[in-house]
Amino acid sequence: MFVFRLYSWLTQLIGKILPEWLLPLFARIIFLGVLFVPYWRSAITKFGEGLTGLFVMSPGAYVQIFPKAMESVGYDKSQLSAFHHLIVFFGTYSEIILPVLIVVGLATQLAALGMIGFLIVQSWVDVFGHGLSGGDIGSWFDNVPYSILFDQRAFWIFLLLYLVIKGAGKFSLDTLVCRMISNSQKS
Repeated sequence: MFVFRLYSWLTQLIGKILPEWLLPLFARIIFLGVLFVPYWRSAITKFGEGLTGLFVMSPGAYVQIFPKAMESVGYDKSQLSAFHHLIVFFGTYSEIILPVLIVVGLATQLAALGMIGFLIVQSWVDVFGHGLSGGDIGSWFDNVPYSILFDQRAFWIFLLLYLVIKGAGKFSLDTLVCRMISNSQKS
């Protein structure tokens, strides 16, 4: 009985000591440390050359996102449909904009939800577009904790899901914007 009371007391103490803003801030810092740079670097490779490259994606962008479709048209992106061009364009910009929003804590819940969708599509492309299979895909409860898809991405999605549910926390632009709106409504 004493052990249970001690345990209950300790867990309540931890809940009181740790500030509510700590976990959302840590979630965003972990996102910055683990996922921000790889997504940023990946997006940068998708832009074309020069100023027009901001609007006309490189052939490599199409190969990364639609490998089989590009192969079927002899790697001539002009042979792809408007659907392909829209997906590559918005996918590239999502890879840049959503991580930035998460890190600075602006529209965090929406950005994190967008990143979850992005990760699901990315995983689908990895399996069906790039032919990832077997040990790389992994399976839960398979005793291999480092598989790229089921294991690593489940953790990534959990981190993002936390931000979807809890938001960015006290130290974020979301909080600043809400404060500014609240103050302007009081005036």
